[in-house]
Amino acid sequence: MNGVFDLGGTDGLGPVDPPDSEPVFRAEWEKTVFAMYPACVGAGYFGIDQFRHGTEKMDPSTYLSSPYYQHWLHSIEAHVIAIGAIEADELARRTRHYLDNPDAPLPEHSQRQELLDFVDVAVSAGASAARRTSKQPRFTVGDKVRTAHVSPFGHTRLARYIRGKQAVVVAHRGSFIYPDSAGNGLGDAPEHVYTIKFTSEELWGKGFGDPNASVCFDVWDPYVELVDEENGATASVQGPQVRKKRPPASRRWSRCSSKRG
Repeated sequence: MNGVFDLGGTDGLGPVDPPDSEPVFRAEWEKTVFAMYPACVGAGYFGIDQFRHGTEKMDPSTYLSSPYYQHWLHSIEAHVIAIGAIEADELARRTRHYLDNPDAPLPEHSQRQELLDFVDVAVSAGASAARRTSKQPRFTVGDKVRTAHVSPFGHTRLARYIRGKQAVVVAHRGSFIYPDSAGNGLGDAPEHVYTIKFTSEELWGKGFGDPNASVCFDVWDPYVELVDEENGATASVQGPQVRKKRPPASRRWSRCSSKRG
């Protein structure tokens, strides 16, 4: 889906100027949310792509004005309600209770050692999204490819600013969970991943892109097709297929505003 979470190439937002010593966490609650994410993954509540899609569904104005870990919390809350781990009314009641009584003790519960072990490993070493597939790689280093020119309605990692652009394959990374499937609840469906390199002028246009610069981007196999150099065209690029039908015009804004990596 397209939204404010995908700002590559957008103007008017000011320079990216991170401070020299930015704290990892700006508030104590952010530490808790950070720990909740791998715990929920380990418990099977969602995967990373579903989690990202949850942040994408945030209200756009809230997304742009809220701190980073509030995005995380929004997605976690949405998922635990969706799977029935807690009712929305109960979550609201507990939230109000602790807002009114910040020193109240937390509920007691039994600990799952295997879940604690998973969190320790995930935080210290990460959790790989690599998966085996019986499919063979379609591209090799040096192949000229073009990215799909599409606007998926679900989760995708195909950024808007690279869509419909030509690039060269510079590496094959292996096969990984396909975000456009997993993020939309359709299973892992692993696909091969390639690093492709764009010229700056291909992305931004002649006279606007630095002719000596390039941009590398990791793409899943369905995002690209070989360029047919002989005919000066490309093979048919299907791209990520999340929804077959475009929603009615009356629903398009509501789907976006019902809102997310």
